[in-house]
Amino acid sequence: MASPISIERFVQELEKLRAGIVNGEFKAGEYDQRLARTMRELRERGIDGDRADIIAALDAALQQGTITDSVRAHLQKRFGLE
Repeated sequence: MASPISIERFVQELEKLRAGIVNGEFKAGEYDQRLARTMRELRERGIDGDRADIIAALDAALQQGTITDSVRAHLQKRFGLE
């Protein structure tokens, strides 16, 4: 079994997705597909961090503009942090 994904790596992936949107690299729907792929990997491997670490990382990503409120809400639901 593969090791869990670090919170830092997960945030880096979110930053790459955001950069792809800003730079116009993605076609319609491609962001959603890539986010879904990232989430599948997280489900399969898990995330290396506790509840407080994950919430802090999502809060920081929201503050930096890496994710939107709706993406944050979606990720919180996926992580069971509601």
